[in-house]
Amino acid sequence: MSLGFTVRPAEAGDAEAMAAIHLQAWQESYGHLLSEKFFADRKARLPERAQQYRAHIAGPNTWVVAEADGELVGLAAGGPGSDEDRPGETALFMIYALRRVHGTGVGQALLDAVIGREAAYLWVLEDNPRAQAFYRRNGFVPDGKRELLPPEWEELPEIRMVRSAGPGGRGV
Repeated sequence: MSLGFTVRPAEAGDAEAMAAIHLQAWQESYGHLLSEKFFADRKARLPERAQQYRAHIAGPNTWVVAEADGELVGLAAGGPGSDEDRPGETALFMIYALRRVHGTGVGQALLDAVIGREAAYLWVLEDNPRAQAFYRRNGFVPDGKRELLPPEWEELPEIRMVRSAGPGGRGV
């Protein structure tokens, strides 16, 4: 499927749309893993999440959005990692694309815009084979670290994946 889209730095005016598509992407990706209450609670907090996005966008990390036909269809963020035992300096904090743009290159463009080919690490839900396959195609491999998310995330297990720098990237 061919889709015309652009990836650009996120702006404060994108905050409401970012919060909404983030929630929609969670529902599409994790609807089978999380309760209806989880999603209802997050929907009730969309204005608060938009405010958080405004603060994040103004901060030091890299925030980008993907836009198609004048509407946001994806978002991603990355920056210095904060894991105590971090396997590298750069972390991919999030990457989400709406289901309707899966397979169009939006996810790859978001990843490239945020971390390029740099050595990096990320956390992904253990029961998210589609995302794990995407990350593997981009050189990430599990490093054996596994944790449970906090109770507000219903203690879902996640794993850490890492990669070394690719051609043109910087090493750790």
